[in-house]
Amino acid sequence: MGKGFFHVPTAINEPVKSYAPGSPEREAVSKQYDVYFNGNVDVPMYIGSEEVRTGNTRNMTPPHDHQHVVGQYHLGEKSHVENSIAEALEARKAWSQMPWEQRAAIFLRAAELVAGPYRAKINAATMIAQSKTIHQAEIDAACEYIDFLRFNVEFMSQIYDEQPDSAEGIWNRVEYRPLEGFVYAITPFNFTAIAGNLPASAAMMGNVVVWKPSDHQIFSAKVLMDIFKEAGLPDGVINMVYGDPVMITDTVLASPDFAGIHFTGSTYVFKEIWKKIGENIHNYKTYPKIVGETGGKDFIIAHPSANPKQVATGISRGAFEFQGQKCSAASRVYLPKSLAEETLNYVKEDIASFKMGSPADMSNFITAVIHEGSFDKLASYIDAAKNDADAEIFAGGNYDKSKGYFVEPTVILAKDPKYTTMCTELFGPVVTVYIYDDADWSETLKLVDGTSEYALTGAVFSTDRYAVTEATKALENCAGNFYINDKPTGAVVGQQPFGGARASGTNDKAGSAQNLLRWVSPRLIKETFVSPEDYRYSFLG
Repeated sequence: MGKGFFHVPTAINEPVKSYAPGSPEREAVSKQYDVYFNGNVDVPMYIGSEEVRTGNTRNMTPPHDHQHVVGQYHLGEKSHVENSIAEALEARKAWSQMPWEQRAAIFLRAAELVAGPYRAKINAATMIAQSKTIHQAEIDAACEYIDFLRFNVEFMSQIYDEQPDSAEGIWNRVEYRPLEGFVYAITPFNFTAIAGNLPASAAMMGNVVVWKPSDHQIFSAKVLMDIFKEAGLPDGVINMVYGDPVMITDTVLASPDFAGIHFTGSTYVFKEIWKKIGENIHNYKTYPKIVGETGGKDFIIAHPSANPKQVATGISRGAFEFQGQKCSAASRVYLPKSLAEETLNYVKEDIASFKMGSPADMSNFITAVIHEGSFDKLASYIDAAKNDADAEIFAGGNYDKSKGYFVEPTVILAKDPKYTTMCTELFGPVVTVYIYDDADWSETLKLVDGTSEYALTGAVFSTDRYAVTEATKALENCAGNFYINDKPTGAVVGQQPFGGARASGTNDKAGSAQNLLRWVSPRLIKETFVSPEDYRYSFLG
């Protein structure tokens, strides 16, 4: 056991590398991209100490070149999920008792591995698997994940340091125990950092994890497992399985040792999981912790005092970076009539300047959407807008899936503020704009608040501080992350804790100590130094 009060290294945000032409990082990631793209990796499940290959495989193909195979992964059955639970519970015996500073050292080492020898690997894998530009891969797979690891260690030490007061003659202290059982992590395709953080944050607090990554992120998830293993994470602490998602979830939720879920994904799936947990509640040893970050229908509203060029840049970046496949992406915009034409023309100029294609060409700003289902959904909404009387295509509107799932960044103008694309989460490079009369500013704020079931992110642009104040108050419940004169994307770990409420999730704020507190079960210990020997109190006389 460690002897001492330990102070962890002060966490700082990882600097974002430029990848400018001729830079060493650009050369390194290009070489690694070619190695991965021209290779063929066989990805097993990771269950305890075993790499499990079932022979029932599914190909991994880049979204921007969907006929090109870069590897395959092995699908599991119910028995594999049951084995992963058993291995996790066996690992818990030692892992839950490991001194916290030893756990911290593993994840700090993982951060250094990502920052150094694995940087090109994790970025190149993300570029291929999720069709991210190098900049989007760098801020996600490298920098944000490094930040999660470093800051969570610091947050963990702060949590352990938080202790109650003690009165004379007694000593009160709190242990922050891991949950009794195992945690189930379900992660999305769109952020490698989220895929790594959801299992790692729970494990950092002494928990063991069964992890199901998205089928469309397994290529980069495999690199995350490589990092965990090289960092020294013991076998069985994080187990990674693939297969039918309903089967996996049903098997996990049937276990009496299920202690919590860390989820990022669709609102519907999260609600269905919550319902199943409720149906199984009498089977569990403890009340499970339920943590989820789900959908968004994120907004930008501009006040008549706003700077049109700044609003346009907020739209172009907020709606179209990573093809709009961010929970936080701007997908509905409210422009005052006095600024609308100028702002929209700037956006149209931006779209005309975008290059689209493979992320291997680093001059491309737009790449492909994640899979054919997403492509077909987006194309159907674009086609409907072309034919609906209440909408028109202002910019973009084209798409092509012959080689990759490419959807042109598209701006829809809606005459009806409740037009379907103003309300429905599309998760793609499509933004819908409603133009309001300048005099209706206050009423439009009510419209923004009441249009969507979601409450994840939103932004207001204004140079009028009274207007900013009014918007901040009027929109307090419809965005867990609210931005003033900035796009509604790009939350930084340690600076902007991320999460929303309503149908956007439980708002447990990834990137903060609030999230880590969900993965502990505190135990208060009161010690009395001299115990009383008579039951009588002085009031008895």
